[in-house]
Amino acid sequence: MPETTLVFFQESEGNCPALNWLQELRKTNHKAYAKCAVRIKRLSEIGHELRRPEADYLRDGIHELRARLGSVNYRILYFFHGRTSVILSHGFTKESEIPPAEIEKAVSRKSKYFSNPASHTYNDETTP
Repeated sequence: MPETTLVFFQESEGNCPALNWLQELRKTNHKAYAKCAVRIKRLSEIGHELRRPEADYLRDGIHELRARLGSVNYRILYFFHGRTSVILSHGFTKESEIPPAEIEKAVSRKSKYFSNPASHTYNDETTP
């Protein structure tokens, strides 16, 4: 299986929700950040083949990366663009089920991304 290209979703105004969440997590809880980083690396290595307990399919083409530290569950929602690209939508912590609003947010970002990948792909060289 070829390595999967990881892309961070970027809003039209330049905000990059998943990257911002990871940067904040790195500052506030380095161990949790490290666990999430391992999951992201695994996703880049095996893409569509990543399964539970590391990842799971939710609905409407949205998947979740799953990490846990103590009693806190960390989730990063993502979707695929073709066979070799994965777009990281955003991250959050959860206690039980994933809130439907979080999935809807990822579905909306997926729609935006598919309509114009170039304007919704994070690139640290061109982003304000």
